[in-house]
Amino acid sequence: MKDQAKNYFKSLQDQITNSLTEINQQMYKEDTWERAGGGGGVTRIFEGGNLLEKGGVNFSEVYGEFSKEFAKTLPHGNGVQFYATGVSLVLHPTNPFVPTVHANFRYIERGDTGWFGGGADLTPYYLFEEDAKHFHQTYKNTLESFGSDIYPMFKKKCDEYFYLPHRKEARGVGGIFFDYQIENIESKFEMVKACGDSFLESYLPIAKKRMGHEFTEDQKAFQEWRRGRYVEFNLLYDRGTIFGLKTNGRVESILMSFPKHVRWLYDFMPKAGTPEAELQKCLESPRDWV
Repeated sequence: MKDQAKNYFKSLQDQITNSLTEINQQMYKEDTWERAGGGGGVTRIFEGGNLLEKGGVNFSEVYGEFSKEFAKTLPHGNGVQFYATGVSLVLHPTNPFVPTVHANFRYIERGDTGWFGGGADLTPYYLFEEDAKHFHQTYKNTLESFGSDIYPMFKKKCDEYFYLPHRKEARGVGGIFFDYQIENIESKFEMVKACGDSFLESYLPIAKKRMGHEFTEDQKAFQEWRRGRYVEFNLLYDRGTIFGLKTNGRVESILMSFPKHVRWLYDFMPKAGTPEAELQKCLESPRDWV
């Protein structure tokens, strides 16, 4: 399973970065790195172009030993020996009418136990209901063949996970999220591949539709203010960030998920009746998009 997962995730990185290069009309910067303690990866960073202000698509394969303290926090497996491989991406578009998107698909082994995890979620700055519906419908269709209960379960987990309790709001409009997929591991691998292969279908039609939309300086400023929530979540709650830092991962690659420009304004709230306030209201409680 290690080799199967590794080879798939490497091919998924190629698939996604090739398509992003085409729409962005600018080549990525590739950074191959090694991890002290075992393994390494390939980070591909986009900065500038038709679509992306900043974006990254990471592949990694790392192994070694957890600290005993971190190993105690994991609910599965035994001992401190681990292996992990996966693809993680975050795309921050220049245009505030194009949503930020995140996806991660991974395989982890601890001792003699292995599991899959991952998901994909959408973070708009201006709410277009048809975009949220398209994103969710894509993954609902993808997961249908694995069980009619899978999408609703993963959608609920996503709503619960990408939530900022200190703000009492969601990070975005959700998507799917799953972790510790242990039983029937071959079937779970097929499910992960199906979700990974659906990423471009879930996001690129939205990006293509919105990337030419004209915007003002105030709308750009609102996007940068909302990006502050993204940074807060990733620093305080994101499991991938915590896993990378706790396993001596490469900091530049771990923190590539941060936007290029972000702002925090003191006690700012959107004016009632505006599109900005509409988004804020939407994020206060989960919605069923499909």
